[in-house]
Amino acid sequence: MTKPLLQLKDVVLKVNRHTPEEIKILDHLNLTINAGDFITVLGSNGAGKSTLFNAIGGDLTIDSGQILLNGRDIAHDSVEKRTRFLSRVFQDPKLGTAPRMTVAENLLLAERRGQRRGLMPRRLNKQLAHFKEITATMHNGLDQRLTTATGNLSGGQRQALSFLMATLKRPELLLLDEHTAALDPQTSQDLMHLTNERVQDQNLTCLMITHHLEDALTYGNRLIVLHHGQITFDVAGAEKAALTTEKLYSFFAEIE
Repeated sequence: MTKPLLQLKDVVLKVNRHTPEEIKILDHLNLTINAGDFITVLGSNGAGKSTLFNAIGGDLTIDSGQILLNGRDIAHDSVEKRTRFLSRVFQDPKLGTAPRMTVAENLLLAERRGQRRGLMPRRLNKQLAHFKEITATMHNGLDQRLTTATGNLSGGQRQALSFLMATLKRPELLLLDEHTAALDPQTSQDLMHLTNERVQDQNLTCLMITHHLEDALTYGNRLIVLHHGQITFDVAGAEKAALTTEKLYSFFAEIE
């Protein structure tokens, strides 16, 4: 029997607490994520998708419920503590990288993610051959720009770097928050192919928010739909493989 990696039990998260504008964004949400799951996450605007990621990552504090990592409640752990097991790539290519630092310097930070920081030589030059090798796997010229400030990269290169940094240390859980949405169609498709390859090769556990129904159907072993802060649809395996865009459109029409 597969052991759950992460469980959200009866999670409630509100905004504008104790005001007339108080809204319950996550409404007694329950979700079990098993090791090796690649879950695509769908939902209309305001359904709670990014809030779900913020609750898992610790950027927002839940009002009640539990968030269990391998059975331990992490609901009150800091964002910093959660980075030991979790990585996230955001929609905006400007997030997730330091713009004034070079590509190589950003990768060095990612290599030391979750480690204790102290005063020590950074030994960047010794890592350059390694960094050139891993950036070459992105197939977008990033390996030729190791000494370039990240702020001077194209949006696609910068997002590829963010993804590479997020997966460099093989996180227990990877959150992809519409990570291809800000890119042109071809660059978006290229990054999705690379994403799928890396998730499969490293057997990563991954949640990916997307607005593209085709991507939600094509990638991953499982698909969930959020609506009004609850998971209203959860399919996996053969049931997911049998889904079509028409069936998904029909489902969305029923719940709206």
